[in-house]
Amino acid sequence: MLIDMSVTPLSADDRQRYARHLALAEIGEAGQQRLAASSALIIGAGGLGSPAALYLAAAGVGRIGLVDYDSVEASNLQRQVLFTHDDIGAGKAEVARARLLALNPRLAVDAHAVRLGPSNALDIFRRYDVVLDGTDRLAVRYLVNDACVLAGKPLVSCAIHRFEGQAMTYIPGRGPCYRCLHPLAGDALVPSCAEAGVLGVLPGVMGTLQATEAMKVLLGVGEPLLGRLLVYDALAMSFQQFSFQRRANCAVCGDNPTITRLEDDGEATMIEEWTPEELAQQLEGARAGSLLLVDVREPHEWAAGRVPGSVHIPLGTLAARATEIPPDRTPVFICAVGGRSMAACRYFAGGGRPAINLAGGVTGWSAVHGPLPRPEGCQS
Repeated sequence: MLIDMSVTPLSADDRQRYARHLALAEIGEAGQQRLAASSALIIGAGGLGSPAALYLAAAGVGRIGLVDYDSVEASNLQRQVLFTHDDIGAGKAEVARARLLALNPRLAVDAHAVRLGPSNALDIFRRYDVVLDGTDRLAVRYLVNDACVLAGKPLVSCAIHRFEGQAMTYIPGRGPCYRCLHPLAGDALVPSCAEAGVLGVLPGVMGTLQATEAMKVLLGVGEPLLGRLLVYDALAMSFQQFSFQRRANCAVCGDNPTITRLEDDGEATMIEEWTPEELAQQLEGARAGSLLLVDVREPHEWAAGRVPGSVHIPLGTLAARATEIPPDRTPVFICAVGGRSMAACRYFAGGGRPAINLAGGVTGWSAVHGPLPRPEGCQS
């Protein structure tokens, strides 16, 4: 790891702030100095990244990096405790940076307001001692895992779905990676929090566990979740553990890896994302005839109102009904806020066809263009 072990004496303010850490024999003054000299990178300043970042900042981890390209939305506030109502519309990475510095001004906080991809992941990861993955896309989880393996960085990976959370830790040379647990990629139609829902406090539990694991890795204490998948069921209020082994044939950490560098899967070049304003301009321009607006929400959502001119193909039926989208038309996928529609875009991109996502979905469209008309035949 990159930890700078040059000793910086704790100040009087430090001793007061971290008094409860100094009282722990497993941490003490040397451990607190180690935390101050260490760094952590958090992928996604969302439900998981919010509590993880807050606790790492409060604990005195000297440098924290935040990777998030998104802006704060009202729907985030149910679980993303880094943000307030006044932050809606602002970039998450910069808002999170300000919040962490307000909590602990002695930190260094890096705001990476970029889309993480094969072209930048290794360069960013190499600057930090441990990586925490708080994303809700399988494709990004595989990218983060592969980058950590290739860069030799410990990874604390968490996932949440409805009322369940999962966590595992990877340390190079000491245990299996995320691909050993889930060898196959492909998340085209896997629901995100936006469409499946998530209990608001669930990411708080799991993000705190992530911060705990990261601190154990940085301090070199305790037993991290190596080769163990921790599963939390909020409804049953239970924790279970499942052991898994390193796969000799793992594509990235196996004996003869086939993934030796990060490569773009083509998604970035196949998918565009337009704002409601940009879509309106395109619908009035030369490309209008080559576009097809496809609403992938559920029937009850569609019946409540839709973007004029759109057709209805619920996400769960897209694979069976994809042929209804003519090959000479580029689909503009639409959902409530942009999550399900991006999943539809990834499904099409995986088949080699370009697709466009409406950023903000019908929520963003109606905010700009007014109330949505109901489809023909739907009664109020």
